[in-house]
Amino acid sequence: MNERVTTHQAEEDARNEALLIYLNDRVVPKAEAVVSVYDSGFMLGDGVWEGLRLYNVVWAFLDEHLDRLFEAAKAIDLDIGKTREEVRTALEQTRIANEMTTNAHARLMVTRGPKTRPFQHPSLSQSGPTFVIIMEHSQPKIPRPIKLATVPHLRGLPMTQDPKLNSHSKLNCILACIAAEKAGADEGLMLDVNGFVNTTNACNFFIVRKGAVWTSTGDYCMNGITRQKVIDLCRANDIPVFERNYSLVDTYGADEAFLTGTFGAQTPVSHIDGRQIGTGEMGPMTMRLRELYKKLVDQQ
Repeated sequence: MNERVTTHQAEEDARNEALLIYLNDRVVPKAEAVVSVYDSGFMLGDGVWEGLRLYNVVWAFLDEHLDRLFEAAKAIDLDIGKTREEVRTALEQTRIANEMTTNAHARLMVTRGPKTRPFQHPSLSQSGPTFVIIMEHSQPKIPRPIKLATVPHLRGLPMTQDPKLNSHSKLNCILACIAAEKAGADEGLMLDVNGFVNTTNACNFFIVRKGAVWTSTGDYCMNGITRQKVIDLCRANDIPVFERNYSLVDTYGADEAFLTGTFGAQTPVSHIDGRQIGTGEMGPMTMRLRELYKKLVDQQ
């Protein structure tokens, strides 16, 4: 039986035992980076976050990540309490404190802060936001292509929990991941409300058919920054690319499939619902897009 694999699997790095964490304007040892049980993020999942990747002392596509962070905070009426420049400064302060130069990952999190009583009303968060940056030395190490299983869980509609929000409330996606693991897969392939192929529980999803790259419309999934970079790279390099509705029939018959995300960039998929996709290995289009993406990152 193949070992369990996750899309965020990384090499072991002893330096991560002594990490320093940014917590509300202080950089503290990991063991001291704690928040109150009254924090709205812990209590209710009330907050937003961004994942960032460090290459050669540069946070990849940082402007786009900050755009999304501030847009999400505005959407949930959360005052981050910092300007964009102050967020940049906090990132740099944490990076320098951890002596990181490349192959590092950051999770930047903002919650509505501690509540005065253990109930949901936002007015009970009266002392301002909780602002955290966790950084890790992180070299991706995914030993084989990912296996997916279609799960019954859907990404929400905009009037329930808009899937375009990087929200702390991730239970729906966690349940999708659990369902996939119970089915013997690594990650869950989630459909949209109309039954079309949408996204996975942690990454955006693409297939390749007859030299063309397909992904979902983006109406019901996180519009990932790496997802958009892949679409842009296709258009800039005369690779046919379509944001469209498509079904599991189209997916099972694909020549290749891959995932996109800040951590793994482009991760190949070998099987979906027990069906081998293409050769079961990384295909030529996925490999080409990986190379184009790496060049794009290097240009920064």
